[in-house]
Amino acid sequence: MRQIKSFLQWLLETKVGFFTLVLVLFWLKTYCIYLTKFSLGANGAMQNFLLLLNPIPSGMLLLGLGLFLKGRKSYWVIIVIDFLLSLWLFANILYYREFSNFLSLSIIKTSGSTADNLGKSIVGITHATDFLTFLDVGVIIVLLLTKVIKIDVRALKVQVSLLIELLAALLMALNLLMAQKDRSGLLTRTFDNNYIVKYLGINEYAVYDGFKTAQTSSQMAKANVSDLQSVKKYLRANYVKPNPEYTGVAKGKNVLVIHLESFQQFLIGYKWKGKEVTPNLNKLYHAKDTLSFDNFYNQVGQGKTSDAEMMLENSLYGLQSGSAMSSYGTSNTFESAPAILNQRAGYTTAVMHGGAGSFWNRNNAYKSFGYQYFMPLSYYKNISKYYVGYGLKDKIFFAQSIKYIERLPQPFYLKMITVTNHYPYDLDKANQTIDKTDTDDETVDGYVQTAHYLDQAIGELMQWLKKTGLDKKTLLVLYGDHYGISGNHHKASAQLLGQDEFTDFDNLKFQRVPLMFHMKGLKGGIKHTYGGEIDVLPTLLNLLGVSDKGTIQFGHDLLSAQAPQVVAQRNGDFITPEYAKVGSTYYYTDTGEEIEQPDSKLKNKLVSLSNRVTTELSLSDRVINGNLLRFYKPKWFKKIKPSDYDYNKEKALKKLYSTKNKTSLWYKNHRKSTQSAFKTDAPELKK
Repeated sequence: MRQIKSFLQWLLETKVGFFTLVLVLFWLKTYCIYLTKFSLGANGAMQNFLLLLNPIPSGMLLLGLGLFLKGRKSYWVIIVIDFLLSLWLFANILYYREFSNFLSLSIIKTSGSTADNLGKSIVGITHATDFLTFLDVGVIIVLLLTKVIKIDVRALKVQVSLLIELLAALLMALNLLMAQKDRSGLLTRTFDNNYIVKYLGINEYAVYDGFKTAQTSSQMAKANVSDLQSVKKYLRANYVKPNPEYTGVAKGKNVLVIHLESFQQFLIGYKWKGKEVTPNLNKLYHAKDTLSFDNFYNQVGQGKTSDAEMMLENSLYGLQSGSAMSSYGTSNTFESAPAILNQRAGYTTAVMHGGAGSFWNRNNAYKSFGYQYFMPLSYYKNISKYYVGYGLKDKIFFAQSIKYIERLPQPFYLKMITVTNHYPYDLDKANQTIDKTDTDDETVDGYVQTAHYLDQAIGELMQWLKKTGLDKKTLLVLYGDHYGISGNHHKASAQLLGQDEFTDFDNLKFQRVPLMFHMKGLKGGIKHTYGGEIDVLPTLLNLLGVSDKGTIQFGHDLLSAQAPQVVAQRNGDFITPEYAKVGSTYYYTDTGEEIEQPDSKLKNKLVSLSNRVTTELSLSDRVINGNLLRFYKPKWFKKIKPSDYDYNKEKALKKLYSTKNKTSLWYKNHRKSTQSAFKTDAPELKK
């Protein structure tokens, strides 16, 4: 009893005791958050031990800084540090819940380009239990103010403070050594941030990410033309000849790319309470003149939509950390789809988007891509009832876009970005025409309503294309940019799919999104080829009869008989028709059965596939991080000068409305608008 009393006295009345109390509470809190708020996938005794251990070294190191100060100041500095560490945990809880990833320095630096409507999203994903992250800080403050904890004003010997810091550093080194032994190449070959947090800790991840960001900046500064040679060598060795049967079948046609926000493949053919969620897209998907792909995967990382656009326009992967469009869209040299089609086939190029132009740095990145026109939200009439989530409702966006589409000189390459089917999947009652699902997961249940609304908007646009005759002159490309339901909703996902459980392998398969090429007279069909967003540009260029030989592109023509069918995920996972990898576990793709004891032949094959994915991601990163395309100057391509493009509404529309554009739909319609041919049931537009 005397010993307990003595220990409590030491804990509550000495500076080192106070430091120990704060550290222990921080450690236990962090470990609980690891287990309850993140899905780190710790397997085996070693991983679980490191998960338990890793909050201690960084907590000791950082909180120990307060021990170098004297008197009351020492106590309050320790509390401030504890609060800041808790705030970092809290921010990561919210970010992880939506993106299944951890905050990175790159994301924080570019948050200004993605801040539109974030307040509403944050409120939507915040749970009451998240605020328990600050409970220990509050308890410590109360104990101090009520003088249960007595402030020890005596100065602590510097040697003691230094010893604590040294012990923290030694624990950190031991943690790293044990992690490296369990996961070889943890810091050099890992593409999944979950591994860094699982093995080393969330604070160590922040340091690692900061180092990688600085390394990236240094890499660009040091990069030179010789760095491009290994990239070119890899691409030459892995070049796949496009399918000659489809070469040029859409030559000279307009290209209309419809970006289906957060739209997953399972929605195609999906019914809720006997009602088709996406009847228009279902019909299009199964049409005889549509090439549809049922094993097409999103491959995005932290950049989500911007990563999808990076792959679509450039056949380059997004970055391991942050958004390539946000971080490099202003400064880098690109050889993108709009520039290639403009220079090699005379296309007019444009993007229309009912959201803010600054989102994902689009207003700058699109200039670097070579888009002649960009019509963001500022080009559209916007009143409160027209807007939901991240932009104009899709029906209103399409209705207002007609006046711009009909003025585009043909052939045109136009991308239209929808936003209504974006988290948090809110839709006003007047536009709800299908019931919510009943999984009891608020994040998930509105998903079918906004997807159904998007489908209706697509149907209205298709009718307008048919009425104006543009459907006969246009290759329609529809693709889903990324998942709508993240991997943090296993239970709800299982319910939606009618499954008893939802495994990590199921979640990999859940990353499938639609890809369709639709054109009158196109020899269509549902293709089972495995591919991803990195492959869209090479496939599109072949359909248009534009050679991709000599380009720096990591994708392949999906219609080629030699398509490799190795679909890389940004974190290093992959899937092929035979095998899949999630984390450190391999599976048979057909059955989802785990490959537990492969023979040497199979093991070598799996390692080879994994190495191929790692190599490809690394080389793509090298192209973007080093801005290597500034050194690549093929004769067929003229380098884009962003200063040549001006998205000022007045100037751009003056140029667009020029009477010299005799190939536009408006001009061919006897200089009359086709606006009246567009019919919508949007309640906001009814007189």
